[in-house]
Amino acid sequence: MKQMNDQDNGSGGSFINLRFLVALAIAAFSLFAYFSNTSFNPVTNQKQHLDMTADQEIALGVQSAPEMENQYGGEANDITGQARVTRIGESIVSQSDAGKTPYSYKFHLLADPKTINAFALPGGQVFITEGLYKHIETDGELACVLGHEIGHVVARHSAQQLAKQQLTQGLTGAAVIAAYDPNDRNSSAKAEMAMLIGQVVSLKFGRNDELEADKLGVRFSSDAGYDPRAMDKVMEILDRLAKSRTPEFFSTHPNPEHRIERIDEAIKAKYPDGVPSGLVQ
Repeated sequence: MKQMNDQDNGSGGSFINLRFLVALAIAAFSLFAYFSNTSFNPVTNQKQHLDMTADQEIALGVQSAPEMENQYGGEANDITGQARVTRIGESIVSQSDAGKTPYSYKFHLLADPKTINAFALPGGQVFITEGLYKHIETDGELACVLGHEIGHVVARHSAQQLAKQQLTQGLTGAAVIAAYDPNDRNSSAKAEMAMLIGQVVSLKFGRNDELEADKLGVRFSSDAGYDPRAMDKVMEILDRLAKSRTPEFFSTHPNPEHRIERIDEAIKAKYPDGVPSGLVQ
């Protein structure tokens, strides 16, 4: 009987060693795949870890646009509103560094009257819902919303997120394999914690992206002749709406009170001697 137990322990030890070797190999491959794919973004002046070309981003955005439209009631019937969104969006692209990128921009006003949201798909598909649009009062405010979303496109945030998700999935998968032990009831809880850590990491990346898009929105909208201080007004509108309901916007965006200070810093960096007169508010 003792000899059988020794064999079982030896077999168990070999299983544990194999499990850790597999986990180590998965983690190493995931890290290598992530850090070996790099690209320099001349607009943001940053090195990014990506495994997707600009053409692939454009194709992905175009293919995803119809499904996104359907989720928000399709294109709005407000022809005047759609024309305004397109006009201001295209003016930002044509008069800022966003126009120097290879992306193909298209601006959509969506029919959903209740959802408060604006978002962008990779490659240049930009959306704003009627639920948010009807609260936007001036062209400057609309320019800041669209400039923020254009910032996501230019900064290639979607492509970065996809690369980070692949890395996170690889690392958490390795952690689950390493932590799981079919003979240990507590190991499943450890595996769930590893997955939770991965989700928190992804959430942090997303919020940092939003703050960077705010800075780019200030830059792009002001380059196109719009007053970037209108972005503070947009934050005030969102803050007011948040007190009466929970906009979908806040499921991915930091709360307005946490963003206004950073926006004001970006405006001061852009205009250290004060915002010039004559910009469209």
